[in-house]
Amino acid sequence: MTKSDLKNWLITGGAGFIGANLLSALLQRGTVRQIRIVDDLSTGSIATVKHLTPLRVLDSGSAEPMGKDAGVELVQVSVTDGDAAKRLTEGADVVVHLAANTGVQPSIRNPIADATTNVFGILNYLEAAREAGVKSFIFSSSGAPTGRAQPPIHEEIPCKPMSPYGASKLAGEGYCFAYDAAYGLNTVALRFSNVYGKYSGRKGSVVAHFLRRAVAGQSWILNGGGTQTRDFICVDDLVDAIMLAAKLGKGGELFQIATARETSIAELASIMSAVLREEHGIEIKLEQGPALQGDMPRNFADNSKARAMLGWSPRVSLESGIKTTAEWFLADQGQPLRN
Repeated sequence: MTKSDLKNWLITGGAGFIGANLLSALLQRGTVRQIRIVDDLSTGSIATVKHLTPLRVLDSGSAEPMGKDAGVELVQVSVTDGDAAKRLTEGADVVVHLAANTGVQPSIRNPIADATTNVFGILNYLEAAREAGVKSFIFSSSGAPTGRAQPPIHEEIPCKPMSPYGASKLAGEGYCFAYDAAYGLNTVALRFSNVYGKYSGRKGSVVAHFLRRAVAGQSWILNGGGTQTRDFICVDDLVDAIMLAAKLGKGGELFQIATARETSIAELASIMSAVLREEHGIEIKLEQGPALQGDMPRNFADNSKARAMLGWSPRVSLESGIKTTAEWFLADQGQPLRN
């Protein structure tokens, strides 16, 4: 590999859960020259990044165009700052837009905040990427845009979001399609299914939530009886998909990144409680709770397009991934790393 093969990667939300795992994979594979993390640290952690690699922390106004310096740097700034987006994206080859207001319930409580971060955030970085001549733009979407569509979800299903979060993610996908068609920017939107894995100490997902409660000695609550289903994917598989999407060289594409396996929350709780009991001697008490507003009853996805076009397929089983994730949580005492 020559120096000309090395890329400059800008990762918004790069100090968070998925960003930390992507950073780790990029460093291990040695395919990058410079990595710039843009994060407001509302949920991300400098300590997580410093644990993985030496880090330069910069002010947004003092950051140089990418490519002048090798290594990893972090700029603490919101993705809603459009001027900063243009300065920070200059010189980038690949932009991975992970930064977002996440979760259905927070978006229901404050839909304006959700839209401000998720819609204007991606628009700022698409525009910055267009002006900077970025070669590849990867957007992290989710299954939320499809709403109550009958699973398995696929890329051609009409979208009817059930929450402001789903609507904001759908808007992001729409802007990705528009920037490919109008400006020739190579955009790829990846609909992540329910992601779990290490470095998820601050994540609000059900796997992280259950593990935090387990460490605290608290019971697990099965809202709606735990009958709702999801498609749980290990973050290691997700990172593989991101890296393959960055090599696609074709814009205006949307992919479901999922295992195509439907798992109920009750089944997940059974798998997780068995792992904690057998591997760590932790007993879990289960309780029943009311169904949550806007919670989809069923959700899993067809990943055949990603298999065909990206050459991607999931390789980590749910049981194996839960074991690895539980080990990380217990080693970290279930506490998020502090800034």
